[in-house]
Amino acid sequence: MKIFAPVPLALAPFALIAAPLAAQDLGAPPPPDGPVETVDDTSVQDDEGEGGLTGSVSFEGNLDDLGIAIPAFAADRDAPTPANASGTAALGAELARIITNNLKNNGLFEPTGPDALPKPTFPQITDPQWPTWSNRGAEMLVHGYVRKRGDGNLIVGCYLYDMALRDELDRGGWIVPPADWRRAAHKCSDMVYARLTGESPFFDSRIAYIAETGPKDNRTKRLAIMDSDGANHRFITTGRATALTPRYSPDYRRLLYLSYVDGNPRIYIYDIGTGRQQLVTQSTNPTFAPRWSPDGNWILYSMAVNGNTDIYRVSAEGGPSVRLTNEPGIDVGGSYSPDGSRIVFESDRSGSQQVYIMDADGSDQRRISFFGGRAATPEWSPRGDQIAFTYIPGDFNVAVMSPNGRNFRKLSSGWQDEAPTWAPNGRIIQFFRTERNTGSTALYQVDLTGDNLRRLPTPVDASDPAWGPILP
Repeated sequence: MKIFAPVPLALAPFALIAAPLAAQDLGAPPPPDGPVETVDDTSVQDDEGEGGLTGSVSFEGNLDDLGIAIPAFAADRDAPTPANASGTAALGAELARIITNNLKNNGLFEPTGPDALPKPTFPQITDPQWPTWSNRGAEMLVHGYVRKRGDGNLIVGCYLYDMALRDELDRGGWIVPPADWRRAAHKCSDMVYARLTGESPFFDSRIAYIAETGPKDNRTKRLAIMDSDGANHRFITTGRATALTPRYSPDYRRLLYLSYVDGNPRIYIYDIGTGRQQLVTQSTNPTFAPRWSPDGNWILYSMAVNGNTDIYRVSAEGGPSVRLTNEPGIDVGGSYSPDGSRIVFESDRSGSQQVYIMDADGSDQRRISFFGGRAATPEWSPRGDQIAFTYIPGDFNVAVMSPNGRNFRKLSSGWQDEAPTWAPNGRIIQFFRTERNTGSTALYQVDLTGDNLRRLPTPVDASDPAWGPILP
């Protein structure tokens, strides 16, 4: 695709199996995705971009009061495209709807979508008709266009205007194959979000999770992936073996996950491009809770040996494993800090589940959770300033704290909310909620204020979410 313009405590040898296993539990591999080409030129007239910002945000209120008008993207001509059966004109409206929903669902803005707004013409995209928009209560205006290129690919341009300044704030442009047209809408959403908040974006990212079906005492659990907004859902495994705890590699090319394909919990690496998978270790001991290192070179996992569970590290390319913990009890769920220098993990060595931190080589292990109740499934924020975890004073909730154990804050209040995972910008946390009595599970999102809780739609019940980084 293309886009435009805009030290080990002890050693225990285990090895990766080099040869891929028969994909006995895998479904058809999803199509591989490439990077989106960004062009720095989004002029609808002659592709001669002006470059850079030409204004500053005039809005001084709260962002959740910020109105944004997002009319349908214009088309230079209504051309047939596999992206939309009705052509590029209809596709322009769909692009605007996705951007509207993205900006609305994060809880920061009040966008108005294309169905309630006039449709700008193609020349008006870079020449907004200010009187048309000035009485609609919007402080910001998003214009855009879609064009079909000779090779069939689509060019999507996106412009952000400040209504008070009557000036352009930002622009971006992307070249995408028809099958990836939704990514252009996510890229535009990311551009608007980043310009108005000053924060890193997260819309053009993907989520791996476990799709659940069947009665609560006999659930079928399949590995699945989808876009950050719940679209483009795809099953990866067939469901003949239970799959759990997926994690995207930093480059989106592979998935770590736990499978009971041979009757025992073992960790596999699934190659998204080829559909082939590898067993992480040759050990017959149960292995679980896998995590990638930030650079994708290492895999953390836990293994139970003679009744004791410890955290190990192995190269993603294979070789011997290194045991990082060596205390009586269950040490599990290791998660690297963004710089790869430290690891947060869960341990019951004190008598109950609590959160601990150690250096990446296993040294300097210390407990950081002392607020009462139990604490499990910790995950380090991509920003490095927070750790999300399952807080268990009785019911299961999602909470965060600083890496020094201070600044505890509970973010959810469900009966059983667990397994938090961070958005790429470290501002939103996704987790899964199990409903009492029914066993029904669903994915939820909440931001760090705890005020913007919403359910993420999935075609079937869902659990164990894992949010990947921003796509290239």
